[in-house]
Amino acid sequence: MKRSILPLVLSFATLVAQAAEPINLGGRRELFADQFLIDQLNGVRLQLHAPRDEGIAFAFDQPWEGLFSGYATIVTLEDGSLRAYYRGKAVANRDGSEEEVTCVAESKDGRTWTKPELGLFEANGTKANNLVLMSAKTSPHNFSPFRDTHPGVPEGERFKAFGGTMEGGGLVAWKSADGYRWEKMAEAPVITKEMVPYKYMFDSQNVPFWSEAEGKYVAYYRVFEDGIRRIVRSESSDFLTWTPPILLGYRNPEGEAPIEHLYTNQTSPYFRAPHLYVAIAARFMPGRQVLNDEQAKAINVNPGYFKDTSDAIFMTTRPAEGADHLAVYDRTFLEGFIRGGIGAQNWVSRTNYPALNVVPTGPAEMSVYVNQDYAQPTAHLRRYSLRIDGFASLHCGYAGGHAITKPLIFTGRALSLNFSTSAAGGVKVGIEEADGKPMPGFTVEDCQMQIGNEIDRKVTWKSGTDVSALAGKPVRLRFSMKDADVFSFQFTE
Repeated sequence: MKRSILPLVLSFATLVAQAAEPINLGGRRELFADQFLIDQLNGVRLQLHAPRDEGIAFAFDQPWEGLFSGYATIVTLEDGSLRAYYRGKAVANRDGSEEEVTCVAESKDGRTWTKPELGLFEANGTKANNLVLMSAKTSPHNFSPFRDTHPGVPEGERFKAFGGTMEGGGLVAWKSADGYRWEKMAEAPVITKEMVPYKYMFDSQNVPFWSEAEGKYVAYYRVFEDGIRRIVRSESSDFLTWTPPILLGYRNPEGEAPIEHLYTNQTSPYFRAPHLYVAIAARFMPGRQVLNDEQAKAINVNPGYFKDTSDAIFMTTRPAEGADHLAVYDRTFLEGFIRGGIGAQNWVSRTNYPALNVVPTGPAEMSVYVNQDYAQPTAHLRRYSLRIDGFASLHCGYAGGHAITKPLIFTGRALSLNFSTSAAGGVKVGIEEADGKPMPGFTVEDCQMQIGNEIDRKVTWKSGTDVSALAGKPVRLRFSMKDADVFSFQFTE
């Protein structure tokens, strides 16, 4: 009897593996930004990559901007140029005050920015300014626009936005044809304080967007739960009627992730893989004072804004993948993503807050922008860059190792990698059946070693690059690596 136990156990394990529902990739790009695709790691780990500091994008230097400017959103326009929306505020007073305005700056490449003279509103005695919203109750406090790519969207609604505070009754829906001239879609807020079962809410950047992956509008916005700044999510088919919010939790490969104050969530579909939402959130550390009074005075920070500190963290969420992902952020990486820079000016309250959206700024580069030197005369928006898809990677050292994916189904004829190796390193890919049995002709041994640093390299086996015979079948990918990083992959035609 004992001889039969082990074979039975192994058979059951194999059946479980075979019965697991494979992940249907189709032809979409997948990033190694979380654990979603990973089944096994041996000598390989997921590694978060620190963005590179590229310097000041532009200063908040106009009279209607100033020390307390913030809550920036970077929108990619139809022609590929960029437009930044942000709050202008020169004085420290209550949220939603009349002094708050919404400003814009524009760029062709993400590096050089200009502020257009739009002539829409008068401020400080002139219409030669970059204002797109003012005297709109509490909406300019946290105005957060997006370009609506919903198929069939009316011309007058090609841009939409949320703005508003709890004191103003909730989140107001706005629309625009050109992103400059805005009007309300409804007079009353569309997400009201009565709809949200928390004592305090909305006092942050509240993020709406059209989800191509989900086929609906979604919004991620701020509440307080047990005194902690948390994030909730609502959905809508028309941007006017919204579902009750659901509170998002956090998970880590080791279990639950810590619940920390997240001041802004900055959740958005990643532009090269819109089914993957990335969240470069502002982690706020209330009462964690870094500077003493003398250091604060030396940088001329407002006295009310140096007794806390903050940085940026990286999270993902995949609601289109089903209920297990709908109400959770994957905090695969608990460490900071963008740390405060060198100098006292980076260690004050409410600085290091990321702008909404990661945007392309070159053929192999993307950028995220960060609000820095808050409450100081040097307040500005700063640019940080990463390689395309390069939030994180499968990383392997010199000793070598491998990673195996969960079962997946793909469409397409070739497998393309975004990867980097040393001169001594390399990557090979084997394609296996769902139970781990190697596919003849597509084993690691059959694969040509991939050496170099490329965004889009087709993997070659002895038979060539064509994998179409395996399309539609449950398979696993085995990445055999040495001194290398794999950032993303995609099955293409």
